[in-house]
Amino acid sequence: MSKILRYAAAGMAMASLGVASTANAATSDQADVTAEILTALSVAVDPADNTLDFGQIAPGASAATVVVAPDGTLAGGCPAAVICAGSTNAPSFDVVGNPNALVYVTFTNASETLSNGTDSMTVDTFTTDGSGTLTLDGAGVGEFTVGGSLDVAASQAAGVYTGTLEVNVAYN
Repeated sequence: MSKILRYAAAGMAMASLGVASTANAATSDQADVTAEILTALSVAVDPADNTLDFGQIAPGASAATVVVAPDGTLAGGCPAAVICAGSTNAPSFDVVGNPNALVYVTFTNASETLSNGTDSMTVDTFTTDGSGTLTLDGAGVGEFTVGGSLDVAASQAAGVYTGTLEVNVAYN
């Protein structure tokens, strides 16, 4: 009987070591959890500088593309197929958001249609002075301008052609 008690005692000791080992093998740790809520972005066209203006164009016998750069100048000058006159302009947009944030600028449509009521032309290849990105300053403010390309048909009908373009801004 004493042998049985010795084996039982030894078995209990071994079992308690196994339980202790299992309890000591489990461990845990913690990680921090954070979230940053950014200031909502806003974009607004400058009311004093709100028109992508290609100036006055006299069409020729062949089609041409007139390009206004983001700085408001005729990029590459006036194409030989047309005559250009008057002032050109690139609209300016103001952005407000998180300080020092990188912002992407995109266009709702790749092209827009200008119309004089009966005839139309296409404006496309929109560009910004920041190549599509803008870094807001320490106060969370930034500005960009927009240029584009106007496709003028051969013998395009006379008239004042108007339309709109829409820009979008989003955090990087």
